[in-house]
Amino acid sequence: MIKAVLFDLDDTLLDINFTAFMTRYVAGLSGLLGDISRTPAPLMGVPFTRGYLAMEDRDRSDDLTNHQLFINKVHALTGIPMDDPAIADAIDCYEREFVPAMRGGIVAARPQRGGRQAVDVVHELGLTCALATNPAFSEACVEARMGWANVSPEDFVRISNWDNAYRLKPNARFYQEFVNSLGLTCDECLMVGNDSRRDFARPDCGLRTIYVGHAWPRRAVWHGPMSRLARELPNIIRRFDGEETNKRDMASL
Repeated sequence: MIKAVLFDLDDTLLDINFTAFMTRYVAGLSGLLGDISRTPAPLMGVPFTRGYLAMEDRDRSDDLTNHQLFINKVHALTGIPMDDPAIADAIDCYEREFVPAMRGGIVAARPQRGGRQAVDVVHELGLTCALATNPAFSEACVEARMGWANVSPEDFVRISNWDNAYRLKPNARFYQEFVNSLGLTCDECLMVGNDSRRDFARPDCGLRTIYVGHAWPRRAVWHGPMSRLARELPNIIRRFDGEETNKRDMASL
């Protein structure tokens, strides 16, 4: 039985030029840390890039949160202790006071058509609703983008961020740990996402993905625009629940 629906955020619930957002976000953070450490801001780009690549490394064997690994990598490359309380407070202030204003211009962030309705349908069906966004950002940064998508923390029982996750998408460990935190198993959940690479767990862990992007992944259990998903989600849920019932009936014969 399907008991939960997990949503991606960027380009799923939120229509955004994500590359432009990242450029603006990293530029601002580089300037902040450059001022603190008296390092030219442009020189911070390489350490940040390597920090993100370290989080994404498929061969990771550590048990650090994504945030801890990022901090360690940046510290090793720059000597800047991002977890120093004074520096951490400055970064938190930047993310809570300045990031929410980054939605305009070329970033062009706005709610994805049908996204709010799809979240509401999950609640109407009495299912668990969770936000399984790629956990490469802080809680504050995720919440800023949620606001642009016209959703709030109250809409979700759990929201991934780099402090509560140990891997990035599409690593199956991320999905398994996220689902387990809900008290569920992967086969009891549906993932809704737009990224044909990141929103399908690798290796396969039994989590089925509804695809709302522009491709047609073979592993998708449904594909189409988000605007249509809100209307069709109840039937999708009933289809999977019916399949599970049929399997149990056949097993009992």
